[in-house]
Amino acid sequence: MPKDQSIRSVLIIGSGPIIIGQACEFDYSGTQASRSLREEGIEVTLINSNPATIMTDPVTADHIHLLPLTVESLEHILRERQIDAVLPTMGGQTALNLAIEAGKVGLWEKYNVKLIGVDLEAIELAENREAFRQHMIDIGLGVAPSFIANSFLEGKEAAQKIGYPLVIRPSYTLGGTGGGFVHTADEFDAKLRHGLNMSPTHEVLVEKAVLGWKEFELELLRDAADNVVIICTVENLDPMGIHTGDSITVAPAMTLSDTAYQEMRDQSIQAMRSLGNFAGGCNIQFSQNPETEELIVIEINPRVSRSSALASKATGYPIAKIAAKLALGYTLDELKNQITKTTSAYFEPTLDYVIVKMPRWNFAKFPGADHELGLQMKSVGEVMAIGRNFLEALQKACQSLEQGRAGLGADKKEWIRTEDILTRLEKVSDDRIFRLKDAMRLGVPSKTIHKLTKIDPWFLQQIKRLVEMEERLMRFNVAEDIPESFMRELKVVGYSDAQIAWVLRVGEEQVTRHRKTLGVRRTYKMVDTCAAEFEAQTPYFYSTFDGENESIPSDKKKIIVLGSGPNRIGQGIEFDYCCVHGLMAIKEAGYEAIMVNCNPETVSTDFDVADKLYFEPVYWEHLEEIIELEEPEGVIVQLGGQTALKLAETLHRRGIKIIGTDYTSMDLAEDRGAFSDLLKELEIPYPDYGVADDADQALTVANEVGYPVLVRPSYVLGGQDMRIVINDEELERHVLHIFKHMPDNRVLVDHFLDRAKEAEVDAICDGDDVHVMGIMEHIEPAGVHSGDSAAVLPTYSLSVEVVNKMVEITEQLAKALNTRGLINIQFAIKDEKVYVIEANPRASRTTPFIAKAYQVPYLKIATEVMLGVKKLKDYHIHARPSGFAIKVPVFSFDKFPNVDKQLGPEMKSTGEAIHFIKDLTDPFFRELDRQRYMYLTR
Repeated sequence: MPKDQSIRSVLIIGSGPIIIGQACEFDYSGTQASRSLREEGIEVTLINSNPATIMTDPVTADHIHLLPLTVESLEHILRERQIDAVLPTMGGQTALNLAIEAGKVGLWEKYNVKLIGVDLEAIELAENREAFRQHMIDIGLGVAPSFIANSFLEGKEAAQKIGYPLVIRPSYTLGGTGGGFVHTADEFDAKLRHGLNMSPTHEVLVEKAVLGWKEFELELLRDAADNVVIICTVENLDPMGIHTGDSITVAPAMTLSDTAYQEMRDQSIQAMRSLGNFAGGCNIQFSQNPETEELIVIEINPRVSRSSALASKATGYPIAKIAAKLALGYTLDELKNQITKTTSAYFEPTLDYVIVKMPRWNFAKFPGADHELGLQMKSVGEVMAIGRNFLEALQKACQSLEQGRAGLGADKKEWIRTEDILTRLEKVSDDRIFRLKDAMRLGVPSKTIHKLTKIDPWFLQQIKRLVEMEERLMRFNVAEDIPESFMRELKVVGYSDAQIAWVLRVGEEQVTRHRKTLGVRRTYKMVDTCAAEFEAQTPYFYSTFDGENESIPSDKKKIIVLGSGPNRIGQGIEFDYCCVHGLMAIKEAGYEAIMVNCNPETVSTDFDVADKLYFEPVYWEHLEEIIELEEPEGVIVQLGGQTALKLAETLHRRGIKIIGTDYTSMDLAEDRGAFSDLLKELEIPYPDYGVADDADQALTVANEVGYPVLVRPSYVLGGQDMRIVINDEELERHVLHIFKHMPDNRVLVDHFLDRAKEAEVDAICDGDDVHVMGIMEHIEPAGVHSGDSAAVLPTYSLSVEVVNKMVEITEQLAKALNTRGLINIQFAIKDEKVYVIEANPRASRTTPFIAKAYQVPYLKIATEVMLGVKKLKDYHIHARPSGFAIKVPVFSFDKFPNVDKQLGPEMKSTGEAIHFIKDLTDPFFRELDRQRYMYLTR
């Protein structure tokens, strides 16, 4: 079936600011869909309010509208542009809810716009718990016993009929919000009331809890001719009871019998074909009784979902890109597989490798938050790892998390108290996978672990293999004693050199040196979607310890860009935006652009953004062998946030060129004490400070500079462990906390400038000239982390003298730090005096915000300056705002009831939105300014 020729212009609705439960996977989906539609000659208009995304960049769509996601904004666009169709399936629940709301008020009919890629009745059916349950029964599929309740009394009746344990699922919520398990009658009333209150329709499903059953997800595509392909089957390592976003997942499914797999395929195709008339992606979740293999359907998302990005990266099959073309009317057999470029999109992917996805949590940002996992999603990001076997992928995923783990244990972070470990296994938390290994190491029987966790015995057997291998490894005295065969065996199941070194109590470099002497080196395999049955055309690689290397270096000059790893509070999608623009600029400059990253949600890990993609942990051992293979001109660490910066010292020590600002300058800015010494030398005002190596020194410094003081460790991201303290007792308690968790760090004690205004400057320096990109004034005063503060661009209440002084200091510092590329400087202003708080000679959280506000390709300019292919004088930059742009932080406190919502030096926001106003009389701004006044006068 050819594409619908009546569609010439399409509107894509984005997902808005990042929140827990809806993250940058929809930036990836929206970007893919836009590129796909433009390939077909379609004019693409896009609405989204998130400034940190590639999706909202001019390179993605023909027309970008950075507007609030409201019906009023949609109507504004429809009046301004001739839109033929709207694609609402690429922006998660936010986009779908908005499309439904617009449909109810007759907006689509009024402007003669058709909805494509979606059937609103199918969405309604999938979201309405009772209707969905009945529909599954009608088509002969199994569901858990349940009743719908719209009132407290109905909920109590349902509980009596079903019996405990129960699960409460509110209708029309995202990321499992408001849901939970009820094990006894005592806790039912409170959880029922909470679920009813969280549902926008005051409706919950009270359902029998199938705790301990296995959970599977299937990702499918369907076209207008009712053809269906299964793209990926994903198994949750964690059993039912944990939100899929918080589960470790594995693809392909490891413990499914062939009979059960075929049954699951048949049921998923039957269910998808029964859900109305739509062409596009669909995600189906099943639960399976591990004893009988009985299947029940948990839920269906007839749209691109969180799992779609993971399935795309796992298989190499671009789900959102194909789904967008299906929405135009194409059928699967008419489209090409974008990896092989010879087979059709109707060809189901086949994996000859294993992928493991691990979530990343940020509980440290929410003291007092309940770490126990359940139906409500709490993770803020995820990593994906690819290996030739489950254990290799699992250990690589652990290395990717950036939580100081060298793999699954064997890295000096093991627990040793059996009682604590068993408690952690029963009450599942963010570190259960590590405690599971600890339990086995201490001799807890696998049957006991299975009873406590309900994790399939196959996974337990695999992890026990690691314990047995470590027992064998301990028989060796030094690394040089390990024979080639055993060294290869260790590496094949994912052991890092650091783990082997820890078990032997020797240095990591000793293990690495011996391993290379033995010839045990990584080789690279191509992700090809078809288990090498057809040749892949796309350079998308992962490492393993196989014989043949499929990554053949070219003769071109190469630049490696290090990505930002998993999303977390303090480092999110904005750094992926920077990496993508860096890759584009590198290619344009004539270099081969190579990307290293492990985040499946991002655009930077799309298989055709870089010239070559290594889907690998941003971890030194992996990076070293990529560098040895590719021999690049240099590595860019300036775009990937703290993840990339942490590797700068190792690169510098090994003599590998860092493109842009050198390591010495970046380290000077990160070392708070040394940086303050530089400010003193340059006669730039800064708060009185001192550096402490222990609690006694910290107390001495605090009394010298005067309370209140800001206490912070060096080399941290997102204000981690920063506190404002007002007396010796608070200071001592916090300093001891820092040294407990960061024993090798130093603590900086600053006098805190109470009731000062805060501002920040982003700039580009080429060594000779400095261009100030933007000057932002914070609404909240100094003391609130810049990521949690609303910021106004340009400034609105700072005097001309203050602004000029900030520009002068920016130019002075950028040159003193030998900056080549981007720099961000944060200032405090008190009594018209300008103080420097900190400087970051790298991409910052605000870089995309300024680029979007002024519509200037600052990342392209910065990358070209870093590469040395252009100087600032070669550009003619005109950034004249017609009004004010406001960055508004967004929080996910609803996921963590009873935590402290007070804002302070440690960042807590999960995302941000951009808002434009013409002048300062705008009611939106007046309200922000009122809040500022209250902050500064209380």
